[in-house]
Amino acid sequence: MKISIVGTGYVGLVTGACFAEIGHDVLCVDNDDAKIERLKTLDMPIYEEGLEELVTRHVDAGRLRFSISIEEGTHYAQVIFIAVGTPPGSQGQADMSYVERVGREVAQHMSDYRLLVEKSTVPVNTGKQLKRTIEKYSKADIPFDIASNPEFLREGRAIRDALNPDRIVIGVETERAGSILGELYEPIVRRSGCELLVMDIASAELTKHASNSFLAMKISFINAVSRVCELTGADIERVAHGMGLDKRIGPSFLKAGVGYGGSCFPKDVDAFVRIADEVGYDFAILKCVQAINKDQRKRLMQKLQEELWVVAEKTIAILGLAFKPGTDDIREAPSLYFAEKLLEAKAHLRLWDPVANAKFAACYPAPAYFTDPVECVRGADAAVLLTDWPQLKALDLAKVKAAMACPIVIDGRNLFDPADMAARGFTYHCVGR
Repeated sequence: MKISIVGTGYVGLVTGACFAEIGHDVLCVDNDDAKIERLKTLDMPIYEEGLEELVTRHVDAGRLRFSISIEEGTHYAQVIFIAVGTPPGSQGQADMSYVERVGREVAQHMSDYRLLVEKSTVPVNTGKQLKRTIEKYSKADIPFDIASNPEFLREGRAIRDALNPDRIVIGVETERAGSILGELYEPIVRRSGCELLVMDIASAELTKHASNSFLAMKISFINAVSRVCELTGADIERVAHGMGLDKRIGPSFLKAGVGYGGSCFPKDVDAFVRIADEVGYDFAILKCVQAINKDQRKRLMQKLQEELWVVAEKTIAILGLAFKPGTDDIREAPSLYFAEKLLEAKAHLRLWDPVANAKFAACYPAPAYFTDPVECVRGADAAVLLTDWPQLKALDLAKVKAAMACPIVIDGRNLFDPADMAARGFTYHCVGR
């Protein structure tokens, strides 16, 4: 089957490569000329394990191509996925201008039936607005369908998630649209055994926001419990383990730390709160989720400030810049908060991440960047651990202690055992222990 995907960001590029992997012919379209030129030379704009190899293989095989022309994308395929950005506005609402623009341009170039599929995370009832837009701008009475197919990809393991999903959710209005998407996903359903869930468009749109918001709520809940642990002498690691063994709860997303970040959870929780407000429901529990997440970063910063007393002119090493391991994505990463606050306090920063240094340097070019975490902490008055990269868990702690001017470690990911760190001579602060 021929497929066009508009948008070559994280979702669009991974989705396109994975559709090519299961045998479809894919044209990825983007209006960013520079990005398309990079992709044509197989230079990946994002880091995701296995993505470069997957894209290279299918470009060489002729199943994956790139273009800057949405007109070409409209003529190329009957099925057009919309995977453009929906960034948050000042009040948490999703900016739908990119989605609306795709709808307008596709409508102007359609010559026969097309199925437009929302892949971007969009507010509920976007399908209705997209349908109205196409009806307004179509040059003739050309048949089309709208569908919703939210993505549930985890950065760092997105290819595995795309090819072996927990479920595939599609929202449709017609049997024709459902049949097309069923055929499209048949190879994945057959090989993975996952369930293909067919529902109305509004329910599919809402499933994405509800899923991400619930996962964010689990993270904020365990972080709130970690504060109680610190005040009572309990150990959050043991509490979370005891909770997670309950099959009704499960262990996933019960890892206390510096809080969630990335391109999905912060934006989707904000948008879900805004959606609820607009329809007259005060989603108070999600507002608490937001507040706890912000407070968690402030609390860890407070521990650092209390330990140093005076932050100005101190040298601070930040280990881990990406919001999570396995990706170079720094959107809403805790490291951005710490870098901003520490630079405001006139600290000297030394920064390390195995893949995200370049993207972080685009925001903060002045600090020193390192490819070796031990070199990063050399001469530092304190080290702040913000991403649970396996390289940090495997650190030679004796070398770390010898390299630091003062062996203070603020661990936002609970990578080490507090008793062991104390025995090694570190001043060690973590979360909930």
